[in-house]
Amino acid sequence: MPLRMDTPLPSLDGGTDWFNSEPVKDEDLKGKPVLVHFWSVSCGTCKESLPDINRWLETYKPDGLQIISVHMPRQESDTKIELVKEAMAEWEVQQPVVVDNWHEITNKFENKYVPAYYLFDEEHKMRDFKAGEKAVKMVEPAIERILKAQKEKVAD
Repeated sequence: MPLRMDTPLPSLDGGTDWFNSEPVKDEDLKGKPVLVHFWSVSCGTCKESLPDINRWLETYKPDGLQIISVHMPRQESDTKIELVKEAMAEWEVQQPVVVDNWHEITNKFENKYVPAYYLFDEEHKMRDFKAGEKAVKMVEPAIERILKAQKEKVAD
């Protein structure tokens, strides 16, 4: 079973390789809402959702949203770093990506799904979880809700 609502953001330590950034540390994310996205190169739906994530990055990063993708291999062939790099190049992935070949991060999230989206508010409490084929269409309203709530807190 995946994480429950209000669960604190697990550490992203434990990945085997990072792309598009240095390894993201917990302190790098402090005070920022975070979307953690699990995907795999052997998942067609995952790859088709990557343009949406690029758009979210462009749209919501100015509001503070941090997006980190975790490549979660589903089979032995998914552990080949070259395949991850090729998929990232093909789909023009821009966000930080950590390869989790040993499932250390995946296990901290108790995640079993790709694609999967875990959304945390600026206090790093989980506020939304979506997984599966239709999940990408349901994530954006949750992002907007989290960012709106954050703006309202700042305004008070």
